[in-house]
Amino acid sequence: MGIGVLVPLSRPGWVEAGQHLLAGFELAVHEVNKSGGVAGRPLELVVRDTAADPAGAVAAVDELAQRGVVAVAGEYHSVVARAVAARADALGLPFLCSSAVLDALTDRPTDLVARIAPAQSHGWRIYADFLLAAGHRRTAVAVAPSVYWSSGIRILRDHLGPRGGSVVELDAATLAPTALCDRFVESGATALLLLVGHPEPAVSIVRSVRRDPRLADVLIGAPAGQPEFAEWASSLGECGAAVPFLRYLPERFGPLGVQVERALRERLGTAPSFVAFEGYDTVMVLAEALRSSGARGAGDAGFWSRAAVEGTRGRIEFTSASGIGVRQWVWPPVQVVDRDPTAPDNFRVLHSG
Repeated sequence: MGIGVLVPLSRPGWVEAGQHLLAGFELAVHEVNKSGGVAGRPLELVVRDTAADPAGAVAAVDELAQRGVVAVAGEYHSVVARAVAARADALGLPFLCSSAVLDALTDRPTDLVARIAPAQSHGWRIYADFLLAAGHRRTAVAVAPSVYWSSGIRILRDHLGPRGGSVVELDAATLAPTALCDRFVESGATALLLLVGHPEPAVSIVRSVRRDPRLADVLIGAPAGQPEFAEWASSLGECGAAVPFLRYLPERFGPLGVQVERALRERLGTAPSFVAFEGYDTVMVLAEALRSSGARGAGDAGFWSRAAVEGTRGRIEFTSASGIGVRQWVWPPVQVVDRDPTAPDNFRVLHSG
């Protein structure tokens, strides 16, 4: 029983995120098959590298459908997941989005697409609340052109504005890091959010801010989660600490989460990110949905409603959410965390939502 898996495993995709997502998939499939598979049939992953390319991902969905997979799942990049969702819906193929958060995953409501990751509007509002609680009323964003980043700015403005906050945009596509620092000083903001790609220009911007004595007290933030991965720490060292980001993990794992965390750590050779847990939970949801569907098969109107499972981060059930046209887990746990300046391999929980 084949499941098509879409993950970024080469540049310009976020390779480390793709590796963690795939590790979660592989661990869960191993456990499902060890327990007898689904209706006596083993699950098989048919993996395709999206390389953060929407057109390539759509072609992969077509190929996977021709191979006869029962569903497609995965993806980290929102613009890619959006293209995949549209194509899967058109083909009548269930798609479970593991890690992409863009609210508008589809142009129209559909019962064929579901998502485990929280919607961007949910997580970024929590991040905005963190900024306000920390005393940041005027926030600047270093932004690169992207539907995802534009959506994030709109969410921040809509949430901060009625609460006395404001957002200033700094164009990271045209401003060199040192010039961006100058513009930040002129803006009067006290926080700078990195709505840009990683490693560049994010790494260069952080280094420039940390070197600038005028910006010694500035908060650097990265709501999209760039500091979660080891590549961030290896690139920036101590400079990469104290950069708050969104992470979708509970403050404490239950027994299943503890067990999976240990197994993922062994598989990855490093601490698993929240993305690895999203991959694991994706397979467990799909396995339950396929078991419960039986002769009805995948993709009928009740497919996702029969997919309730105990995941690594809580009980996963899908429902409709206002303004979101797909079936959604409402909601995964959300934290704002950073790397501890005294021990950059450790994370501090700053805010929960």
